Amino acid sequence: MAKYLIDVNLPYRFSLWKGNDYIHQIDIDDEWTDEQIWNYAEENDLTIITKDADFSNRIIFHQPPPRVIHIRLGNMKMREFFTVTTAIWNDVIELNESHKLVNVFRNRIEAIE
Repeated sequence: MAKYLIDVNLPYRFSLWKGNDYIHQIDIDDEWTDEQIWNYAEENDLTIITKDADFSNRIIFHQPPPRVIHIRLGNMKMREFFTVTTAIWNDVIELNESHKLVNVFRNRIEAIE
């Protein structure tokens, strides 16, 4: 069963997000509103992985589920995105277990309970 919902604004074909733990929004409905994504993640106890600040703003006022991993790397080429994300992904997942919001920056990871 999936644990993570990848927002449509993130790469569909990304080796880190393969397997049963991940479902991409494209596989459900790529035209859902943020509200629909939120509700689906909440109903299915999923963590939303996104580049969209709306989700990290919303989680501040809610208790999980859902949890949010906010990728805040800015614009970069796919190869660099893959390299940076791969290097820190295990730490991100670990922080996600105990925090409702994990912000991923180029040079650091921040977690909010």
